[in-house]
Amino acid sequence: MLEIDESIAWIVFIVVALALVLADLILHRKAEHIPTKRALLETAVWIGVALVYGAFIYYAYGDQKGIEFFTAYVMEESMSIDNLFVFIIIFSMFSIPDEYQHKALFYGIFGAVIFRLIFMLIGVELMKFHAVMYIFGILLAYAAIKTIFDKGDSGDNKIAKFMTKHLKTSPELDGDRFFTVYNGKKMITPLLMCVIIIELSDLVFALDSIPAVLALSTDLLVIYTSNIFAILGLRSLYFAIKGGLNSLRFLKYGLGAILLFIAAKLLLVDFIEVPIVVSLGIILGVLLITIVASLLAARKGTPA
Repeated sequence: MLEIDESIAWIVFIVVALALVLADLILHRKAEHIPTKRALLETAVWIGVALVYGAFIYYAYGDQKGIEFFTAYVMEESMSIDNLFVFIIIFSMFSIPDEYQHKALFYGIFGAVIFRLIFMLIGVELMKFHAVMYIFGILLAYAAIKTIFDKGDSGDNKIAKFMTKHLKTSPELDGDRFFTVYNGKKMITPLLMCVIIIELSDLVFALDSIPAVLALSTDLLVIYTSNIFAILGLRSLYFAIKGGLNSLRFLKYGLGAILLFIAAKLLLVDFIEVPIVVSLGIILGVLLITIVASLLAARKGTPA
């Protein structure tokens, strides 16, 4: 284990994240359709950078902290995939073409970066109170049951309907602009509406995601950096796999099982201590089984 001040790890994270975001802005400065091959390459870069940073944490601060990083990253990445279905629904509701979707996702996810830090700072402090573990455990158990039995009538659709009813939105897009003049009145465009709804849906999503990651670690460096690496890579992942998302028909059951496991881990914290390595193995195992089962079912044409 190296002896490196934690402030160095924060500086490295900020510099790397900003550099990648700037590169992303340069590469996507024009509104255009993003081919799957290019999106896969960008996704590989984001995952690769996260793994390298995780290795840095591992060797700089020990195996416990390193494994916590990888476990939190896998957890957030898997839960984020479920959120991609929400993006598809939102873009479909407002008929947003492929070439404008990246811009909407960029601004929506950028806001999430800020709110996640606030929520995690609060969450880390709350976890110092033992009773909070039981509260989070109950919330995660509820989230797990909701995920497993969800029939597709998500709260995000309700958010979209509410926002559409109460905000003056132009009936059509004006390129990739967020504001336009329609019938002599300044209105927001459907594209900005998508950004707002994506941001609000992420706040709802964070109510499940953050307690789950806090159950794995309360180290702010570990949980925030792993969380943000997963979130920032979400845009490229969306374009890489959105065509095959419907094939992951059993994903919600896998995520529900993972949330139930983490809920049990919190609720039984006084009786059973689950090593972080075991948690990582269970999460990866459930995800692998879920993905393989989904792909096999899709190949055989089994109904969901």
